[in-house]
Amino acid sequence: MKILYTTHNVFLSSTLKNNLVVPKNFKKLPFDKIKNGVLGKKYELSIVLVGKYRIKNLNKIYRQKEVGTDILSFPLSKENGEIFINPQVAKIKAKKFEFTYENYLLFLVIHGLFHLKGLKHSARMERYELTHYSRYRHRYL
Repeated sequence: MKILYTTHNVFLSSTLKNNLVVPKNFKKLPFDKIKNGVLGKKYELSIVLVGKYRIKNLNKIYRQKEVGTDILSFPLSKENGEIFINPQVAKIKAKKFEFTYENYLLFLVIHGLFHLKGLKHSARMERYELTHYSRYRHRYL
């Protein structure tokens, strides 16, 4: 596992053999600020970039779905959670949703944070996501 970013309560790592799929701008995002805006300062977050087989296996074990995905979020407690992102799938989906790759990765992190907060897919969740996304997209990407 390679550590890409770490602060007091945010840990970004990668299990990918080839980190070329992770844009440099993504590693420079203010993960603390983004996380604090959704979950608060005390929340401890781990973001792990994983390959397609690992995320498919996690999806099968924890959601009983035998498909790959771009993101999975797991709340571990009220103040601790993990987000798993598959950059390869994210790159494909970015084109589908007409995002740049970097912007879509930012959106996925925000999306995962709102799931950790307990929100389900809804118009309300989308409004919150877009508000946070627009706040950071212009500033950092």
